Amino acid sequence: MKTFKMISFGLLSGDKADYLPMHDGIIINQENSHRMWILEMFLDVEHKERFEKLKAEDELVEAKVVISYPENEPAAFVLAVDTIQEIGDRVSVLLKGRLKRQRSEYAEQLLSELLDRGFEGQALLERFESDMRSRPRLKKN
Repeated sequence: MKTFKMISFGLLSGDKADYLPMHDGIIINQENSHRMWILEMFLDVEHKERFEKLKAEDELVEAKVVISYPENEPAAFVLAVDTIQEIGDRVSVLLKGRLKRQRSEYAEQLLSELLDRGFEGQALLERFESDMRSRPRLKKN
């Protein structure tokens, strides 16, 4: 197993990621044959109901997770809510899941999509640089 610091966690909804303000977070690569990961985050208790609903509906969620360093590219995960534990005015949320896919050809797909949308010249360069940082979901995924 390998353990890493979770820097940020964003729940995906459509093309947008809703990044939740974490007090702390950890991510564990179990390095097993199922390629499972465990994520635990410590949030304000106001987020408890949201995760309880996802767990009750047995719904898989997609998330973008930045691991170890803020400048790292977010990794895409498909996760299930496993455990929710209230601790004072905070809540611990444990999720289990898998990497959605490796970060293959994202830049090429993004560039193709921006060209299809009519971007060119300096506007293309600026939008490409911006989207490479924010990593929006692409239509071709």
